[in-house]
Amino acid sequence: MAANAAPKANPGTGTIARQFAATWRLHLMLVPAVIIALIFKYAPMPGIIIAFQDFKPWEGISGSSWVGWSNFELIFSMHDSRQIILNTLIISCLKIAFGLVVPVIFALLLNEIRQTGLKRSVQTLVYLPHFMSWVILGGILLDLLSLEGIVNQLLSFFHMQPVMFLSEGNWFRFTVILSDLWKEFGFSAIVFLASLSGINPALYEAAEIDGAGRMKQTLYITLPSMLPIIVVVFTLSLGNMLNANFDQIYNLINSLVLDKGDIIDTYVYRSFQEGQYSLSTAVGLFKSVIGFIMIGGGYYSAYKWANYRIF
Repeated sequence: MAANAAPKANPGTGTIARQFAATWRLHLMLVPAVIIALIFKYAPMPGIIIAFQDFKPWEGISGSSWVGWSNFELIFSMHDSRQIILNTLIISCLKIAFGLVVPVIFALLLNEIRQTGLKRSVQTLVYLPHFMSWVILGGILLDLLSLEGIVNQLLSFFHMQPVMFLSEGNWFRFTVILSDLWKEFGFSAIVFLASLSGINPALYEAAEIDGAGRMKQTLYITLPSMLPIIVVVFTLSLGNMLNANFDQIYNLINSLVLDKGDIIDTYVYRSFQEGQYSLSTAVGLFKSVIGFIMIGGGYYSAYKWANYRIF
């Protein structure tokens, strides 16, 4: 009999080794970010057990009594819990909707500017608010929108009644959504501008030969080419369905608008200040589970309706 042949090497092993040899520097760059994520994102996760306990700091996690689902039952039994969840959904959904539509429209309009200097100047101006803290912007808005502020002075100049932007519930929601949009739409448009730069110019040239104007080129070339990145951005934003931006709300809210402006995060903050650690953790866990479900549903919808796989 012939001698036994030597075992064949797995063809994929060499490929993986070659790929790693070519990209090990990129993997090395990821190490600090991975370590930070492990320390600050994954290491604290066992602390969610507090949501199922009557947690007392002096007794610790191991010494606190187990209460099961009582904290979650308490969340939905409180008289103002439904209103708080409703406020959060209204504000966050409107932010997601306008935060997707407006940057897309802005990117399309900015893409039509042919003067490079003007285009870059506009880009810079709309990016700047993103880098400002809500502590600063909150103070500015409180001054501008007060009854003695410049906005109400302008309204009085045109013989219009003063508006209590931050002291009336519906106006407060409007102010929160509009100010968040003003702060973030320029920065959010970056990813859409990047996708526009990747569209093949030959498609536009062929469309011009066929007699298509700018509007038809936008409808039949630009928007379909942007659809994958729009789906990705929308899918990722679904995870923030119960996040209405604590920093913004906390710096603008007051006792007069709690019925329309109080959100889950501000409620959790007040509960934490009052020593209700278990209740705060239960609310945070509830938000995380809902966010996970929404992202999973978004991934499935992206594949089913747009035939686009993120992974």
